[in-house]
This record gives sequence, structure tokens and C-alpha cells, in this order.
Amino acid sequence: MLSYLQIENVAIIKEAVINLGDGFNVMTGETGAGKSIIIDSINAVLGERTSRELIRTGCDYAKVEAVFYENNAQTNACLEELGIPCEADGEILISRKMTPDGKNICKINGENATVSMLKRLGCLLVNIHGQADNQSLLNSELHLSYVDSVAGNNTLLEDYVNCYNEYTYVRSRLQKLNTDEEMKLRRLDILNYQINEIEKADITEGEYDSLKQKQAFFRNAEKLASSLNNAYFALNGDGDSEGAVSLGFSSANSLSSCSDINDNINEISKKIENSAYLLSECSDEIKELIDSLDFSEADINAVEERLDELYNIFRKYGKTDEEVLAFYKNAVEERGSIENADELRIKLEKELNELYNKAYKKAEVLSEARKKAGESFCKAVKKELSYLDMPSVELYLNMNKTELTDRGIDDVEFYLSANVGEEPKPLSKIASGGELSRIMLAIKCVLSEKDKINTLVFDEVDTGVSGSAAQKIAVKLKELSETHQVICVTHLAPIASYADSHLLITKSEREGKTYTQLEKLDTKQRVNELARIMGGNDVSELMLKNAEEMLIKSGVIS
Repeated sequence: MLSYLQIENVAIIKEAVINLGDGFNVMTGETGAGKSIIIDSINAVLGERTSRELIRTGCDYAKVEAVFYENNAQTNACLEELGIPCEADGEILISRKMTPDGKNICKINGENATVSMLKRLGCLLVNIHGQADNQSLLNSELHLSYVDSVAGNNTLLEDYVNCYNEYTYVRSRLQKLNTDEEMKLRRLDILNYQINEIEKADITEGEYDSLKQKQAFFRNAEKLASSLNNAYFALNGDGDSEGAVSLGFSSANSLSSCSDINDNINEISKKIENSAYLLSECSDEIKELIDSLDFSEADINAVEERLDELYNIFRKYGKTDEEVLAFYKNAVEERGSIENADELRIKLEKELNELYNKAYKKAEVLSEARKKAGESFCKAVKKELSYLDMPSVELYLNMNKTELTDRGIDDVEFYLSANVGEEPKPLSKIASGGELSRIMLAIKCVLSEKDKINTLVFDEVDTGVSGSAAQKIAVKLKELSETHQVICVTHLAPIASYADSHLLITKSEREGKTYTQLEKLDTKQRVNELARIMGGNDVSELMLKNAEEMLIKSGVIS
């Protein structure tokens, strides 16, 4: 539910803080006081499109912050997908700051977010129903979703969609296969050229890395040879001087001749002799390395030429030898499918026919479930409408069969007969604004148990109604508030009298600027506000008495 709303610099609202509870919340106030601005602010923090004109004149920004408490699997899964941490108590803090240059700074639970992320999460938190939103009833494409919701068709629909997706995949493969013959021949020419070029290159996995190592070795061979030769000559000497190996042995022999004079000399002689042997072994290893450097200019050229060839292949078919080999495999498979097109076409046509029949049967099962649910749905809505002073209204579900689509084989639209004896017609052609408001409320009442969105906002649901209809709308909103948080902007006292919490929105002028304030009313203040709604500024004792009786009747005053 929406627990807290803070608004800064939005239109005529300098700053406002709204604390909301569960149950039924109403907002009232004179025309132009700023009620619609609060709805605009809620829309803004939910990621809906806004206008720069929303920013208060003379201010550098507008900001809306909202706190929700929604500890359920649906919102938690959405937060997880968005990479936003979930709070243990289900608190969700959303803020949106808007600047005149069109920039938005959005956050969810303290993490940076985008407007689209707000919208994705927002549609799971709040449903706003206003005059514009009631127009969704006129969109026949949405009528099917109402029926599926009432029928609980999620499993049937998911099963059908999976089958339909298989069908469309095979259909697209067949369509691709049936491209014109000339195009297939051109494609074969390209594939043959690519396959032949890769085969000619005779690439093996790991070859490129091995060649790069050889290239590095060749490019450093001169430096390596010089170092190895210098080390070898230092150990073995040349014709003019002795090396470290022979000098070591000579030194050991010289000391050995005096070993009987001093025991320490014998130890030193052995150490030098051992070192000389170790140096001799190192000399042999260096000689082997020198011999391994025996390569020709042709060897170097061969490595460079092979690398050039691989560079050319990589440039066309992949960045590595693994990618090139994968490209080759796919090209061979595609060529095979084209060359065996007739055989594959027969196989796909058979598979397509089987999948079509399978999907159509599932669509028929889905359609039958919709038909039954639609009939019971229309009866339930009619019952609600009868209570809302629309007893003569008949709501019908007009279902027509279509070709297979991702939604099944049903074209669904609600038809309405507003008066006895009138032929049913599409909602879009006969429903007035007041009727749409009550029809939407009736639908919400019917769907209330299945509606997973906890907060419902009704913006002037009372448009076009009065008298007993208004009181009945209040009763229905009160019933809805038993399972949902209901927030309602209203101009009618009967509706406001049933609220658990009543907020008054007022407007004032100070220093040449307009300000909007919000105040939560106590019981006495509610009596005065209900009387004002009924009689304007001239509030009489009788109006106050009537207002008090309304609150007694609604149960607010015992």
C-alpha cells in the first residue's frame, strides 16, 4: 500500500506531505485546489510521462517521493530483476526529481534507477482510475484480459502460448525455406565460397596461439643467441683464455695437492670441484639451446605468411580460430538445409500441420473457458450495476473466432444495452462518462479478489452521478477497501462520508504566489467539510446536521 507521499515544487504545491493508511482514503477540496496535481504526482513517481510545466514556476526542480509497503512475490521478483535490494519489512522507497531541462533523477530503495524502471515497478503497486483511465473500457483489446483474469486462465494461456510459439517458429523456418529459388542459389554461392575458403585455410584449434609464440621467439632470437653464446664462452673460454669450468677444475686440483697440510683446504677443494661440475652441466644445457636456434629465414617467413592468412580469415569469419570453426559448422549446416530443402520442406510442413492442430485444440479449450467465465462475469457485473442504480443495463460478451494469434482464437468485446429493449452495442458507442465510471467500479468489485495490485486510486469516480447512486458507489468503494487500499478524489459528500481517512486540500495566496495545503480532518472538521461540499460557502445548521447524519449512517460516528 501507499503509506507516504511527499511532493515538492509540483505546480501550485510548494511542499506537501501525505500520510495514508489502509482502507478507504478520500481527498476533497474546492475546484482548482490541487486534487488533480496529487494524482499527477503519484503518476510521476510511478514512472508515467510528465510535462516540464509540472515544475512550479520559479523553481529549479520538482520532486515526488513515495513509500510503499508491498511484501509479496510479485513485487519482490520485479525488484530482483531490476537489481534492487528488497527490504525485510517490504518497504519500497521511490523518488523522482525532475528539472526544467527534461532530466530525471530516479531512485528505488536508494539505488539509481531509470524512469522505465519506475514504470515497470509502478504498474505492480498502483492502479489509477480516472476519466482518462475509464477510457480503457472502450479499448476492446483489453476486454480479453478482464475475462482471463476472472477465469483464472493463466495456466491454460501459458500452455497455449508455449504451443503457439513452437508453431510460429516452425512456420518461420518454413517461410525462410520457401524463399525464391534465385535467392537460394545466390545464398548457396556465398556459402560455398565461405566454406571453401575456410577449408583451404585448414585451421586447427590453438594454431594461432602457437604461431604467435613462434613469432615472438623468432623476433627475439638474435638477442637470445647473443646472450647464450656469451654465457657459453664465459663458461668454456676460447683459444686465448680459459673459461669458468676449466678454471674451476684447475683451482680444485691446485688446492687438492695441499689437502694433507690443512683439513679445511680439502673441504674447499671439494666445494670448488662440485661447482665446476655444476657449471659444466649448465654449459651443456646452454649448448643445446644454442643448437635449437638453428632456423632459417624461410622458417620465419612461413610463420609470418601463415599469420597473415589467419588474419584475413579472422577478419571475415571470427576473432578467434574457435569462432571461425563455429562459423564453418553453421555454414555447412545451412548449406545442407538448402541442398536438402525439398526433404526438409516436407518434414516441416508435416510438423507445422501437427502443431497447428495441437495449438488450435488448446485455443478451443481456452475459448470455452473464456465463454463460461465471460457469461458469469457479465452476470456479476450486472448485479453490481443494478446496485449502482443501473438496473436496466445489460452487459454482454461478444466473442468472435479469429485466426490463431498469441492470445488464442478469440476476438472479445463488451456490448452494452443501456435500456430495456435496446439492442446491445459496443461500449465505445453508447456509454456516457458517468456510466463508464460505474461500469469500471463494478468490474473492479468483481475482480477484487483476483486483483493483485493492492492500491487503487479513483479520480472523480463520481462524475455524472448523484443521489442514491453516489451513496451506493461509496458503499462499493468501502467494500473494495476491505481487500485493497482505496484512495479516492471526490466532489460528493456521500462518498466522502464513508472514508476511513479524510484529507482536505485547500488553496491560498501569499506574497503573490499560490500555495496548496493538505490537512487530515478530525470528526468535527469532517462534518464541516461535508456540509461545505453539499452547500458551498453558505453552510447552515441543517446542512451540518445532515453531514453528521451521513457520518453516523456510514459508521464513522457511533
